[in-house]
Amino acid sequence: MPSAESTPARVHEPEPVRPTRNDEVAAAGSELIGGPLGRRTLTGTSWLSPVRVVALVAIGMFALGLIQKAPCYNGGWFFGAVSQYTHACYSDIPHLYQGRGFADGLVPYFDRLPGDMQYLEYPVLTGVFMEVAAWLTPGSGSAQHQGQWYWMVNAGMLMACAAVMAVCVARTHARRPWDGLLVALAPAFALTATINWDLLAVALTAAAMLMWSRSRPLAFGVLLGLATAAKLYPVFLLGPLFVLCWRAGKWRDFGAALGGALVAWLMVNLPVMLFAFEGWSKFYTFSQERGVDFGSIWLILAQNSSDPLTTDSVNTLATLLVVVCGLGIGALTLTAPRRPRFAQLAFLVVAAFILTNKVYSPQYVLWLVPLAVLARPKWRDFLIWQACEVAYFLGIWLYLAYTTSGDAHKGLPTDGYHWAIGVHLLGTLYLCVMVVRDILMPERDVVRQAGDDDPSGGVLDGAEDVFVPGTAVRPARHAAHFDGPQVEWGKQDPADSSP
Repeated sequence: MPSAESTPARVHEPEPVRPTRNDEVAAAGSELIGGPLGRRTLTGTSWLSPVRVVALVAIGMFALGLIQKAPCYNGGWFFGAVSQYTHACYSDIPHLYQGRGFADGLVPYFDRLPGDMQYLEYPVLTGVFMEVAAWLTPGSGSAQHQGQWYWMVNAGMLMACAAVMAVCVARTHARRPWDGLLVALAPAFALTATINWDLLAVALTAAAMLMWSRSRPLAFGVLLGLATAAKLYPVFLLGPLFVLCWRAGKWRDFGAALGGALVAWLMVNLPVMLFAFEGWSKFYTFSQERGVDFGSIWLILAQNSSDPLTTDSVNTLATLLVVVCGLGIGALTLTAPRRPRFAQLAFLVVAAFILTNKVYSPQYVLWLVPLAVLARPKWRDFLIWQACEVAYFLGIWLYLAYTTSGDAHKGLPTDGYHWAIGVHLLGTLYLCVMVVRDILMPERDVVRQAGDDDPSGGVLDGAEDVFVPGTAVRPARHAAHFDGPQVEWGKQDPADSSP
């Protein structure tokens, strides 16, 4: 038996943040299941740790989203049926199985497609994902039968991506694992998860954020590079990270992240670039050449103008706007009274890209869901934003029903659709304003109110500032997370982590 002198003292473990005790909306909502859970509620059932609960809820919500698509499964996706719009169950997946040559065994990027599209218009890693699903799809039966199977195979693969996304968010803010429920319960997540293949990039980006929070910049860069190989938007996270590392003097870590991202992106893209450059470049040329499209402010302007802007003009203006927003976010990062959290800036830069883009498809909300939760885990604001996105989700399908139903005019006319666009743009802007307010008034940031500095910041968490322009900025040293010795977060008792 060791002596009393040799027995180490129990290390002080920080109190996990339980939203049902710290968030009035979460507390009110918990009354539906019996009220806020106590500290020892999960004692004896430790398998149900917060991360596992979040993963199970995310899978359950994903399954509800599949049920919501059921009216389309038995015919709505085929034969140009208007019911896929009136039932709001549209998905690109079964349409592109036939339309992009997967049903015919064509190889993406290498084989030319019939018609005007010529080549698959998706980034390489998404194309690989689509091709793997095609390999797993039975090749017998009617075209409708194969399309149904292709959607089901993709749904299974995307469900895994959804679980990864939710788990990574739950583990990124280590003292706030229950914030992952915001991701898992997001209505827009369930409704849009199987419209397209965006969840692949979203899951990789969430995993990258987790790696950065664990002070593993190279792994962050590799995952971010893979995410960028699946969708363009993740690369924008390197912008605010550069400015944060500039302010904190963490150049080596930024270099590792940038190098990892570049190498990973090249490993995926270079073989296709070398042997099928025309097919590889289709995604980029298509993005430039496509006109203004659904969900964007540019569509409202075009449909209300007798002389709408040309595509080149919109490209130029949209690029200028996103550059201006990026410069504004950079200035905010350098001059804020306390260095902003990485998740806050990641959300703002992706939101700026979406808001200024010439298309804001309904599934793009998936890009923002995990970043919004990490940036501002406030149930009221998150649900306000989600309500706006659900309104737009219904609005776009009713508008398409109106435009495709002929003289019947089932659905929402153009003016009504413009109101739906305005609602979801304003909802995203509202959340941006709340995040900017938290940056300018860090004492109102719910994450920092709980005693943390930057849980998703990795090497930036609690670091000193070395470059802060201006005399109005406070000194750089951040407060410690909490009183007492720190411990490794992953070893805390899951029974003490009730929401």
